[in-house]
Amino acid sequence: MMGRVSTKDKKNRYQTARESCEMTRDRASEELQWISPERIERIENEKSLPHPDEVLLMSDVYKDPTLCNFYCSTQCPIGQQYVPNIKIKDLSQIVLEMLASLNAVQRQTDRLIEITADGEVSDEELVDFVKIQKGLERISITVETLQLWAEQMMDKGRINMEQYNALTGK
Repeated sequence: MMGRVSTKDKKNRYQTARESCEMTRDRASEELQWISPERIERIENEKSLPHPDEVLLMSDVYKDPTLCNFYCSTQCPIGQQYVPNIKIKDLSQIVLEMLASLNAVQRQTDRLIEITADGEVSDEELVDFVKIQKGLERISITVETLQLWAEQMMDKGRINMEQYNALTGK
């Protein structure tokens, strides 16, 4: 039996991820094993937040690693403070952003050494320190973006997952 296709205009990330796999809630529930179709519906209609273990499972079954970042950066109280919301981009854009950030920080390396050599950051050094710290944060976000991109490519079969995991020690 074919499930109904949603006509809802505003769909949340969990619903769009499920539908991109062309799964009904019933089929998704079968794949997700212990998450009922009713629970999936409550999550998709934003009547209930998913639990972290549910998001991990949905991310795996729907082959959408961005669900974990979405959950952590927008719905988890701890993650909202510490996890940046990553936007997936093309590989070339990720690499160019990484190179630009690395170049900017490389130019500031000597200043960072000057600031931190005494183990303290003075009021006069604080502006430069924060600027350098923001540059390092951009590098960190770009690294996370590259990681999510690689996970997506593995899920799509465009990167050999076994070889990747062997090379990364996973």
